[in-house]
Amino acid sequence: MRKMFSVGKVPTELLGRLLERYRLEDERVVVGARIGEDAAVLDMGDKYLVAKTDPITFATDQIGWYAVHVNANDLVTTGATPLWFLATILLPEKDSDEDLVEEIFRQMHEACAQLGISLVGGHTEITYALDRPIVVGQMLGEVEKDRLITTAGAQVGDAVLLTKGVAIEGTAIIAREREAYLRERGYAADFIARAQRYLYEPGISVFREAMLASRSFNLHAMHDPTEGGLAMGMYELAEAAGVGLLIGEEKIEVLPECRRLCAEFGLDPLGTIASGALLITLPSEQAEVLRTALSSHGIRAAVIGHVRPLVEGVKLQRGESVTDLPRFAQDEIAKLFAQCL
Repeated sequence: MRKMFSVGKVPTELLGRLLERYRLEDERVVVGARIGEDAAVLDMGDKYLVAKTDPITFATDQIGWYAVHVNANDLVTTGATPLWFLATILLPEKDSDEDLVEEIFRQMHEACAQLGISLVGGHTEITYALDRPIVVGQMLGEVEKDRLITTAGAQVGDAVLLTKGVAIEGTAIIAREREAYLRERGYAADFIARAQRYLYEPGISVFREAMLASRSFNLHAMHDPTEGGLAMGMYELAEAAGVGLLIGEEKIEVLPECRRLCAEFGLDPLGTIASGALLITLPSEQAEVLRTALSSHGIRAAVIGHVRPLVEGVKLQRGESVTDLPRFAQDEIAKLFAQCL
């Protein structure tokens, strides 16, 4: 009997095997398709070209805006400057009209303008068997060769720093997708509005913090946890670098609206889609200086753990006990949509 997959990413083990089996790379590929690496790096002579693609499937009302920022996030974690954006926009047969198409374009234009990115092309079509729009973004950028940062760069002894907290994107999605339900449950309008604005404050973009950190500090790795939450982001970082991690649960800031909404719907914040947080590893002696620098720009950050040898695994310390960090085969936010079926 065939094993069917649930909604979410293809299992890491399968994806890893397929990437190895079907790899095609020429000599100009600096970073190709690898588990834990979210962007490709190509040698263009005097600089590296960095390329990324990511779809937006959960979010709907700000889908064009999301597509730009989520793809830009993965570029800036390499130290690159995002410069060019393309989008494939797939629209459902029902409920697609000129206003919808223009709104998506308006959102993409607004987000690109915010980050200094040019919208340079893509493809738009009405597609059967869809019940909502899907936008697949492709982002290109450049980085000086001596400034490239990869997820695989984490080194044993590094401090692990987390910005902002979790789960920013998940909180916004819950509040936007379940607004009517939350009102029926008695949640105050200002609470719902505050959670919905998590998109912008503290915000799902890591552009500012990544650019600030990569230009002023000797970073070994950056990674933005997305689907599967902070937990899977840490597993991806560990696998890419071939290291272990020891993370202190009490050091992880779970944002208040996130904690309350995740409890309402039975979601684990550690496994809930987490765009807006940024994982950074760097020499331990530099961690407090970076934290202070980020704080001076209004960006909260905390050292949540350290990089350990591979044999020690990826661990979560809860008080005096140390256990394996939970894995999430499916992002916790998927439960929210399953409850509608």
